[in-house]
Amino acid sequence: MGGFNPYIKEPIISQAQKKFRITFLPEGKTIEIDPNLSLSSENGLPGSILDCALAQGISIEHACGGVCACSTCHILIQQGAEACSPSTENEEDQLEKAPGLSSQSRLACQCVPNGSQDLIVRIPHWNRNPKTFIQK
Repeated sequence: MGGFNPYIKEPIISQAQKKFRITFLPEGKTIEIDPNLSLSSENGLPGSILDCALAQGISIEHACGGVCACSTCHILIQQGAEACSPSTENEEDQLEKAPGLSSQSRLACQCVPNGSQDLIVRIPHWNRNPKTFIQK
């Protein structure tokens, strides 16, 4: 499923222009994102944390297919939040349904890093399956 919900306004995002890294906690798995390569999972907004993670074998729950219609891809941006697209009203509405909401909370399907800095992302224990977190 693609990353756009036809029932909500498409967010304005800036795609990354240079390489950057995302480290996923608690496992400590780091992936490098190269915007010149066309790796995509076709889940979430193009270039979103969900899209990048799935394309490189990191499993993040996403019941709606990454179209901002649930809160199962809830993540916490522990470092680099200022390099991410701003949250929209629709994302905020979905996040209100997520457990463990904090000021670092984002939906992985809607959060698009611009590549200006590396990120550290925590996947809450209730949103990950330890057996499928790192796929080979």
